Amino acid sequence: MNMMNRTSDLAAGENATAYARRQKIYPKLAHGTFRRIKWAVMAVTLGIYYVLPWLRWDRGPNLPDQAFLLDFANQRLFFGPIEIWAQELYYITGILILSALGLFLVTAVAGRMWCGYACPQTVWTDLMIVVERFWQGDRNARLRLDYGPWTFEKIWKKTGTHITWLLIAVATGGAFVFYFRDAPTLAHELVNGDAPMVAYAFLGIFTGTTYLLGGIAREQVCIYMCPWPRIQSAMYDVDSLLISYRDYRGEPRGPHKKGQSWEGRGDCIDCTACVAVCPMGIDIRDGSQMECIQCALCIDACDEIMQRVGRPQGLIAYDTFRNLDAPVHEARVPVRWFRPRTLLYTALILIVGGVMLTAWMNRAVLEVNVLHDRNPVFVQLSDGSLRNGYTVKILNKQHAARSFRIAISGLEGAGMTIVGMSGPEPTIDVVTDDLRALKVLVTVSAAKRGTLAGQATPFRFAVIDARDGSVIYHDATFRGPGDE
Repeated sequence: MNMMNRTSDLAAGENATAYARRQKIYPKLAHGTFRRIKWAVMAVTLGIYYVLPWLRWDRGPNLPDQAFLLDFANQRLFFGPIEIWAQELYYITGILILSALGLFLVTAVAGRMWCGYACPQTVWTDLMIVVERFWQGDRNARLRLDYGPWTFEKIWKKTGTHITWLLIAVATGGAFVFYFRDAPTLAHELVNGDAPMVAYAFLGIFTGTTYLLGGIAREQVCIYMCPWPRIQSAMYDVDSLLISYRDYRGEPRGPHKKGQSWEGRGDCIDCTACVAVCPMGIDIRDGSQMECIQCALCIDACDEIMQRVGRPQGLIAYDTFRNLDAPVHEARVPVRWFRPRTLLYTALILIVGGVMLTAWMNRAVLEVNVLHDRNPVFVQLSDGSLRNGYTVKILNKQHAARSFRIAISGLEGAGMTIVGMSGPEPTIDVVTDDLRALKVLVTVSAAKRGTLAGQATPFRFAVIDARDGSVIYHDATFRGPGDE
């Protein structure tokens, strides 16, 4: 009975500690090379994000002049001089594959560099921390404010912080919806209340998520929501450059006073400066950890301390497992940049990029699609002739109007009529960058019904460019009752 009680108590204790409340992180402002790099990356990436929808690109008349536009309403994507139609979304698939392979390559070479510098979650979290630091002060001031009583000072500083976060979130959501419609027009509509409801809905969604994820959740997104920390370790090998604490040099650690000897001890003075600047709240001295986003701020903090105490910098640095586990640390092994996995990722990037480039260079500027009427499949007219109906779609991808003629071949004794047009070979005008659908009727006379090959007779539509005479063929079938 006592054993059962002890077992129940142990299980209850384990359940009680299975979930730990979040300990808010108060990252201290770091100073150094990597912090300056992160400032530069944040400025560039945010500048691109906010400015890009406002850039103009002249594509000619009747076409949008927004350089980067996701024109879902007309099933097109514009990226500067590049235009991708809905039926060409395999190019987007190729871009996503290239992005994934690029991320694999960077991770194999230098760990989670993407996470530490350019990930949107990292960039906006950095921006929110800048705002928090502006209103509430650096680490120690924020700690005192949070653990102190609710005074007027605390209320207005917290209020200013959250209002600024919301303004940034609104600007973020607003910038995102501008990618889907002409930015100046949509901005005017949003201000005047004339914008579509879907624009306001997505503006609200992106405002809420930016405020929540960048201002409130922060590191929890990287730890609990993002799958990449659990995947990226598969990309590492012993030659991957990771931010590492060189324990062979730092241990045994302990406080150090000026004038004391460094004999018999390591260079780490246990100041926890590396922990104070970490946006994830981890101790890099505990080794490689899933939470580490490789932002390198701990390197800046440690180098600053080493300079103060007169010891060599680089106690925390980018290093490889091969060097960290080497029996002799004085003879460092050079980084092997070319190794099987980096060569594999590079080769795959070149192959996918080459396939995409080849496909783009051979991309047709005119597409023809023919759809046979499904009901009825054919019609028998009063004079015994048979008629089939088709929808012929002509997609003009050139940024100039074009004219075409339609003809048929391979169907003996057949006549063709384009609904709404007169004449034997009417000219079909297709405006700049547009799709035109035509109803076409093909008729085989009663005298020629014997030439049909059963229930389905193959033939071809020919779409002829009226300017240069180039022809695009599209296969079709003429349906009939079959053998009689």
